[in-house]
Amino acid sequence: MTEHREITAEAPLRLGEMGLDNFAPYLMNRIMGRYNASLRDEMAALGLTTPQMRALAVLSVIDGILIRELAVYAVVEQSTLSRALDSLAREELIRRETDSTDSRATRVYLTDGGRAAYEKLWPHMAASYAQMFNGISNEEQRAFVGTLQKILRNVRVHDF
Repeated sequence: MTEHREITAEAPLRLGEMGLDNFAPYLMNRIMGRYNASLRDEMAALGLTTPQMRALAVLSVIDGILIRELAVYAVVEQSTLSRALDSLAREELIRRETDSTDSRATRVYLTDGGRAAYEKLWPHMAASYAQMFNGISNEEQRAFVGTLQKILRNVRVHDF
């Protein structure tokens, strides 16, 4: 493992000098890759893809969201999300409605079937989430999530 050295704008380290194990974007991608892989079988059993699962998860918290905002929250390219939403609509897991204040915008809502699909998947999502924090105290977990929230504020391009 490579020793951790602080990266500064004046003396940036090259990736080979810092090592993959000290490069946060690499670690975050590995973690999310494993998280998504841990849900693959459960998603497949429900006929869902990762973009569809992400859309259902976001809609379970923010129902009636604009499609452009859903793409940001679900971390899915809008073209990929559009195909995912088409499929979810065909399966009657979501419904789309034209926004009442902007006829060019569309809002997305969970149907009862969509909520049921999400509720079947949630225990698996929660178990995978808990596994990620196995052996990590609640205090460390809160600090880590707080740090991730700060990082997101530093890099985000939307107000949400």
